[in-house]
Order: sequence, then structure tokens, then C-alpha cells
Amino acid sequence: MTEPAQALCEIRDDIAHAARIARRKGEDVTLIAVSKTRTPAEIEPLLEAGQRVFGENRVQEAQAKWPDLKARYPDVRLHLVGQLQSNKAEDAALLFDAIHSLDRPSLVTALARAFEKTGRSVPCFVQVNIGDEEQKGGCAIADLPALLAEAKAAGLPIAGLMCVPPADVEPSPYFALLAKLAADNGLSRLSMGMSGDFEAAVRLGATHVRVGTALFGPRD
Repeated sequence: MTEPAQALCEIRDDIAHAARIARRKGEDVTLIAVSKTRTPAEIEPLLEAGQRVFGENRVQEAQAKWPDLKARYPDVRLHLVGQLQSNKAEDAALLFDAIHSLDRPSLVTALARAFEKTGRSVPCFVQVNIGDEEQKGGCAIADLPALLAEAKAAGLPIAGLMCVPPADVEPSPYFALLAKLAADNGLSRLSMGMSGDFEAAVRLGATHVRVGTALFGPRD
């Protein structure tokens, strides 16, 4: 086995184990391989090993490298896991199969227009600024009900909630809070957990985990 394929097997096993602890099924958790800054040559071993869901942070980077890969692996599903500028909404609608960073009314408007123009209606996760950090994207917890109402009124398909907990602290309370916010708002999908904490996220209800370094190794 190549190293990425071995890492993929190990992470899938870790997800399954964490799910069993929570009396869940491992197959109910989608592993998103975050391939930002990775080259097609780095991505291909995971594709050959059967991974089909990938995450990118930037629209332009994904446009540069994924069309050729998708032509060869047409069942790939791409998720936008980074911040989205409103002026890139149409490009995102055309390329991605899910968007994890809906966080403000102006983006609701831009995505609604983009979905209407392109004829593609892409599931969206609302990103919550779960740690109330000024430097991070995401809507404030207090603003979540209003943003959800606005998104639904605009006809956006809301998949669930997404968060990035504060760094260097125990993430579990933040995952538990996101799960509560989702339940309070009638949502069942949770995009939470990354390379260092995805097992905790799965135990607390994550349906989508975003794993990069643990699959690809450290960046140069």
C-alpha cells in the first residue's frame, strides 16, 4: 500500500471505532479529504484507493486542478470548506457539490442568484463562529436563527451546520454546542472535526469530518 492509502484505511478505522462508541454507524460519517494546496500527483493515490469526497478551500485553486481529475474520476464529489467570496458564488455553484461556509446574508443572496442562473442547487452548511473569535468566519450564534430563516426563504438547500473550534483547547464542548444548535433548529448534519480531533467530533455527532494533514502528511 502507498502511504496515503494506508492513512486512509487507518482513518476510516478510527472513524468506525469512534462511531461504535457513540452507538452510531461508521458509514453514516462522510470523510472529506481536504486537498487544499495538494497537487494532482498527491491526490491521485487517494483516488486510486477509493476516496471520492474531497474538500478545497479556494474556488480558483479547485478550478485549476480538479476538472482533469474529475474527468478521470467522474464520481468525485467536491466540497468547498473554506470561506466563499460573494463574487465567486457562481463559480462555486458550477464546481462544488456542497458548500460548508454559508455565514452571512450577502452570501445567501449571491448563492440564490448563482443557483438560479446555473441551474445547480448545492447543499449548504451554515458556518457558525462557535468560539466567538473575531478572526474567524462564521455567523454569530445569536444570529443563526435569522440567517437560517433568510437562507430557507431564499430557497437555499440547508444541509446542516459547520464549525471550526478555537485552536489549542479541548474541542468537545464546542462540538456538543454545535450539535445542540443543529437540533434546536431541526438540522441533522454536522460538519465538524479535522485531523487532530475528528474522533471526538464523531463521538459527538459529526456527519462530515474534514481531514487533510492526517491523510496527506505535513505540508512542505
